[in-house]
Amino acid sequence: MPRSKKTLATLTLLVLSGLTAVSGWAQTAAPNALTPEERELALKSFQTTRDNFLKSIAGLSEKQWTFKPAPDRWSVAEVAEHIAVSESALFGLVQKQIMSSPATPDKRAQVKGKDEIVLERIPDRSHKAQAPEFLRPTGRWATEADLTKAFEESRAATMEYIRTTNDDLRDHFFDHPVLGTLDGYQWLLLISAHSARHTAQIEEVKADPNFPKN
Repeated sequence: MPRSKKTLATLTLLVLSGLTAVSGWAQTAAPNALTPEERELALKSFQTTRDNFLKSIAGLSEKQWTFKPAPDRWSVAEVAEHIAVSESALFGLVQKQIMSSPATPDKRAQVKGKDEIVLERIPDRSHKAQAPEFLRPTGRWATEADLTKAFEESRAATMEYIRTTNDDLRDHFFDHPVLGTLDGYQWLLLISAHSARHTAQIEEVKADPNFPKN
C-alpha cells in the first residue's frame, strides 16, 4: 500500500477507535435523565403557578401590600417574601444537597406515586404548617418590584434547569417532614406546589373584609 493511503487508513482507524471509545464512555456515564413527559408536567406546573402568583400581587397599593388581617397573620408582602425566598432555598437544596448525595435507586419504590401527592397535598391549606425560621419574612426586599425581580430570576433558573438538565433526579432522595422520602424531581415539583399554596394564602388576605379598597 502506498504510504499516503496507509497513513490515511491508519488515521481512519484511530478516529473510529476514538469515536467508539467516546461512545462507550457516554453510554456508561449518561445519567438517568427525566423523560419528556416529566419535564412537560413540571414546566406546565411552574408556568401556571408563576403566572398565578404574579397576578395575585399585581397592582396592589402600599396599604394593600402591607395590610395584616391580624397581628399574628402575614401581609401580602410577607407571604410574597416567603414564596420568593423559598423558591431559591428549595432549588438550592435540590442542587447542592440532594444531588450531591449518593444515588440510591433502590429507594424508588418508596416514592412511587408521590408526584401527584406533592402537587395535590402541598397546596391544600386545610392543613396548616409553620414555616422554618430561615424562610420567614424579614423584609429582605425593599419594594414589591425588587421582590418580583428576585422571584422571576429564581423561577426562570429553576425552569431552565428542568428544561435542560440530565441529572438523575429520580435516583437521589431527601426526606420531607410531612410527605416522607421524596426524590429530586418531586422536590422540584414541591417548589411549584409551595408557591401555589401561598398564592392561595395571598388571596385569603385579599378576601378579608378589612382589606383596603385601594
